[in-house]
Amino acid sequence: MTTLLADIGGTNARFALSKGEVPTDPASVALDSFPGIVEAIAHFLGGAAPPEAAVLAVAGPVVRNSVRLTNRDWVVDGAAIERTLGIGHVRVVNDFAAQSWALPDLTGADLHPLGGTAAEAGAPLAVVGPGTGLGIGAFLPPGQALVTEGGHASIATHDPREAAVVEWLRGHHGHVSAERVLSGQGLENLHAGLAAVDGVAVEPLEAAEITRRALAGEDARCAEVLDLFCAMLGSVAGDLALLYGAKGGVYVAGGICPRFPDYLAASRFRERFEAKGRFREWLAPVPAWLVMRPDPAMLGLAAIARGSAK
Repeated sequence: MTTLLADIGGTNARFALSKGEVPTDPASVALDSFPGIVEAIAHFLGGAAPPEAAVLAVAGPVVRNSVRLTNRDWVVDGAAIERTLGIGHVRVVNDFAAQSWALPDLTGADLHPLGGTAAEAGAPLAVVGPGTGLGIGAFLPPGQALVTEGGHASIATHDPREAAVVEWLRGHHGHVSAERVLSGQGLENLHAGLAAVDGVAVEPLEAAEITRRALAGEDARCAEVLDLFCAMLGSVAGDLALLYGAKGGVYVAGGICPRFPDYLAASRFRERFEAKGRFREWLAPVPAWLVMRPDPAMLGLAAIARGSAK
């Protein structure tokens, strides 16, 4: 059976076909060229016979096999795609369901170590992914993914400076979630917040420029932003280890951190991961990794497709 696999973001989608254990190399399609997801899928298929099934990963909560894209006025609806394209069965899943299903298959060069000593066999695995937003999920062996909206949980602070920045953000946004600081927009929020706390005027910077300046050593404030980002990410990752009992490991996914793997590994990420008072010793052996594979969702989609075919 041939299954269409798709990882659908706000700007691009990756498509592949799976006929067994290993899917084809994914093809990236810019979504601005199409009026809707049906047309983008049809373009990828290129007039070929429709596959028997499809598994589509989309950022957002799945309701009745349908997701409305947050950053694009599209609805990805499984039933509508089945009717229009003649695909036998279309399953729509949250993007972090796919990320979670990928975790057991990530090995070797897919991963950059972020501390810890030993994964506990058969224990849960957790994933946190800063990108356009902040995705969070878990894999519960032997075969269940836990999909959450944990990125919208409240962020905790660990020192007066962090607290002052979050308080400033609270004045602008009300609730300050983890996503408010651990995302592309989050880097920009931290940059603005640190400047406001210090009472200085700075030019607004986009996330990519903040990261570039920090890594190049050109801007002390940008360096503080990136350091704070890594520290707060470590705190959230350690929280996930505790919340999910993730002694199998915690994975950092998403599009931001693979740009600076060595910086993240040398940052306060691990210190803050373990800074949980009486549970420091519990957390010390729990491994964390940065996911370097560019298409981990495809591994997860392939795993979901295999399970659906059984």
